[in-house]
Amino acid sequence: MTFNDRNGNTFSLKPTAVLMFISVFTGLPAAQAASLATAPTLAATPLPLMAPETGFSNQPPSETATANIEEETATANLASPTTFVTPVQNTATPLSTLIDPTTKNAIPNSYPIEVSDYMSLAQAQSLLKQVSPKLAADQAAIAASQYQTEAADSVDRPFVFGRVSASAYTLERDINLSGIKGNIVDRVDDIENSIPILPDLPLPIIPDLSDELDARLPDSYDFKRSGTNTSAGIGVVWPVYTAGRSEALTGVMAARTQEATADQLMDQNELSTTLVERYFQAQLAIIAAYLRDDALDTIQQTDHMAQRLFEEGFISHVDRLEAQSALADARSEATQARNTARLAMIALQRLLRTEARVRPTTPLFVSTKPLPDVSYFQDLALTRHPGLQKVAAKQQQANKLHELSDTGYKPTVLMYGYGQLDRKPSWIAGVSATWKLGGGLDKGATLAASEAKIRQADLTKIDVSDNLLLLVEKNWNDVNNAQARYQALQSNVDLAAEVLRLRRLGLQEGVNTTIEVVQSQTKYLKARTEQAQAANDYVQALAALLNSAGVPEAFNTYMQAADIHLPTLYNENDPLP
Repeated sequence: MTFNDRNGNTFSLKPTAVLMFISVFTGLPAAQAASLATAPTLAATPLPLMAPETGFSNQPPSETATANIEEETATANLASPTTFVTPVQNTATPLSTLIDPTTKNAIPNSYPIEVSDYMSLAQAQSLLKQVSPKLAADQAAIAASQYQTEAADSVDRPFVFGRVSASAYTLERDINLSGIKGNIVDRVDDIENSIPILPDLPLPIIPDLSDELDARLPDSYDFKRSGTNTSAGIGVVWPVYTAGRSEALTGVMAARTQEATADQLMDQNELSTTLVERYFQAQLAIIAAYLRDDALDTIQQTDHMAQRLFEEGFISHVDRLEAQSALADARSEATQARNTARLAMIALQRLLRTEARVRPTTPLFVSTKPLPDVSYFQDLALTRHPGLQKVAAKQQQANKLHELSDTGYKPTVLMYGYGQLDRKPSWIAGVSATWKLGGGLDKGATLAASEAKIRQADLTKIDVSDNLLLLVEKNWNDVNNAQARYQALQSNVDLAAEVLRLRRLGLQEGVNTTIEVVQSQTKYLKARTEQAQAANDYVQALAALLNSAGVPEAFNTYMQAADIHLPTLYNENDPLP
């Protein structure tokens, strides 16, 4: 694909690979990761606009100006910034390990995307959502919070567990029997001694049993036994009543997810505003560089004419030196302007994480149509700004924590059961209820703390709303001031252009001096630069206004409705896909 500059010169495009990295730390499956890839955005609201008037002096850049800026752009070769992780956009693309061009670190689970060096604002906005590490980190935070909420949802469901055990044992002990043995022998002696002796009766000889037992009974016994044992069982515990603790905990986790979503939206809005700032700052720097190169061309022509007039004796040596001094200053200022333009393009490149310099193709613009009333934007801010959404999430957290604190002395009722999986199984089932009777965290202090948190959230909402309303009004006035200044500067540009034309004619006729022509050229350059700066001020103020109103995505709607567009060095012959 090719593009043309303002002179019609054709540039061929060499796609630039941009490292795009996948959010592996969220633990999401591919399909879920893709669903989180696009950050939540607000649909662009059609905004009332009214009718146009005048425009910027749209003179094409000179060949020298185009060549100089192209040369400065082509010679720079800076690496893209530190690489971070970003979400999946195309799960069909095979993943691989890529090397970050700046840090040289290997980044796994990545895939490259290709972008053109020439980029419109809409293309830059789309690319930023794909490669921004901040948005990727926010999406990971949202995913983590969602998983925590899902985990908390099951806290009051039945908890079923199984138990299996297998054991082997060996019992070995030396048992002392001397005491038992002595007691037995003593009892036998007592019995023997208690038997009466009958006279004159022939009795058999009875052995002495106590001596016999004493001889036969051991004094100790070495006990040893070993074996194995197995058992299995299944049990269930079901918290049938938790006094609202489960619902409160789930509510806190859900509110934290809402807060993470609001943070992500705030970061996305800030990034959108930063992109507009850097994109159009680059356009302004390019215009300034073109104007400086254009002025340099004019002063070179003036210097050449001054040399001829000096050689023919029409001007003095001092006038000739003044022309040479003006030419040296113009060359220095042109170099500075080109360096400034290159730096602005580098800043845009770093934000978009491209390997090559980005050439912006969307021009600076100004709309002569009056803005809607400030109350329109203030109403938008109170309903759409993510800062208030974050405060609302904080309020929800505070309310749920208060509910959780209020359950301190309420009972918890559990149903439980357990059964053994044996040939002759045993089982147990029952219901238990527990109350906190005292100790632990003080309920009164805990409730007071949660009530203070609720009050803090309520007052924070009032404070944030007040600040937002003031910020919207300030930004609204900035847009109107920049619009009025741009329109007022058009007469200065027309006047400076006419004076410069007359001074050039006067120099040819010998009526004016070279210094007067240079001064006129300087005034004309200043007038056009100031007008371009006013256009950039308008664009930046509009982006800030829409961001403070919570609708930065409406910026493109205003841009498309603008009736004044400044010239650009880089224009697309055909739109990029």
